[in-house]
Amino acid sequence: MNLFSLSIKNVFAKPLSSLLSVLLFGFGVAIIVSILLTSTFLKSEINKNAQGIDLVVGAKGSPLQIILASIFHIDFPTGNISLEDANNLTRNRLVASAIPLSLGDSYKGYRIVGTTKAYADLYEAGLSEGDWFGYEMTATVGATVAMKLGIKPGDELKSAHGLSEGAGGHEEHPFKVVGIMEPTGSVVDQLILVSVQSVWEVHGSYEAHDHEGGGVHHEKIVLDRLGLEVTNEQLANEDITSLLLKYRSPMAAVQLPRIVNGTSNLQAASPPYETARLFNIIGVGVDVVNVLGLVIIILSATSVFIALINSLKERKYELAIMRSMGASQLKIFLLILTEGIVLTIIGSLCGFGLAHAGFGILTNSMEQIQTSGMFFVTDEYYVMLGSLTVGIFASIIPAFLAYKSDISETLSKA
Repeated sequence: MNLFSLSIKNVFAKPLSSLLSVLLFGFGVAIIVSILLTSTFLKSEINKNAQGIDLVVGAKGSPLQIILASIFHIDFPTGNISLEDANNLTRNRLVASAIPLSLGDSYKGYRIVGTTKAYADLYEAGLSEGDWFGYEMTATVGATVAMKLGIKPGDELKSAHGLSEGAGGHEEHPFKVVGIMEPTGSVVDQLILVSVQSVWEVHGSYEAHDHEGGGVHHEKIVLDRLGLEVTNEQLANEDITSLLLKYRSPMAAVQLPRIVNGTSNLQAASPPYETARLFNIIGVGVDVVNVLGLVIIILSATSVFIALINSLKERKYELAIMRSMGASQLKIFLLILTEGIVLTIIGSLCGFGLAHAGFGILTNSMEQIQTSGMFFVTDEYYVMLGSLTVGIFASIIPAFLAYKSDISETLSKA
């Protein structure tokens, strides 16, 4: 029987003691890996959904709330801004491009976003079937929304006022689905995209059909930077929720937020700054949980140490006989060391399995997140290496005591 097989046999010979060590070690590793997976994944998702957006402009209020509502669609907007103010801002030489967003309605819990085709282009979204939304009450549906609700081109969607299910509806203004987007792995999969003009019509302020009923004609003007075609009346009276801006030059990062915040009803929110601030807030709790995980791992290492010491006392005659039959001191040392490493490896693997299973269950329960428990990060290798190091240190003293044991003295007391 080789050294490893003998170590496995010895570990399972004391099932309760070994189980305690494995559970403690596994629990500590699971805590650290879970935090690592969650924080890494969140940072990845934030960077992916915010790429190409240098600044978000909304109504006065919390900059973080503006970011959460306009980029990640997980909070309520701070209010609306006038279309005229938005258009004036986009004409600033510091702005390279702008995407308007009109928020506030939903369909069966999924958010309806009034915007332009540029918003879909921002996430490199393509069509799996149908066409893109147009001015006349049409909608293009994200892949996840279409799959979850069984939506297909030709269906009608009656929106609800507000961003949660059960709010009052706009039954008199249904959207006609004209297209379904391909999966992108971004927030756009969870959205229903319509034109800004359609949002205005739903809320009773759009004048596109006036000429059909009474012969009133409104001359159209094109807002190039916003990608909108509107009337003078709409430019003067309509609102949008926010703007997604891209800078023309690095200098804009310094100057443009000051210009925006100097406007009485506009608020600038920087995605990198606000998300960094969010992670700083969360970071305190993450650090505390990580310390808890390290404490549990140290306790588990102590448990491994005690288990090996107790095993050494009970097996001293067995080890002495092995020595008398030709086993070298080094072999006895390696045997005890291997037992500690085996306990550490089993505990670590249980911890990694538990962390990934928990992460998979958590993400599958959240429709906004598209991933599984098979999400891995490079830093997990360092956790495994650290766990093995802790296990080795916990095993060295018992292994050294076995190495130094006196055969003659032990057998004479038998």
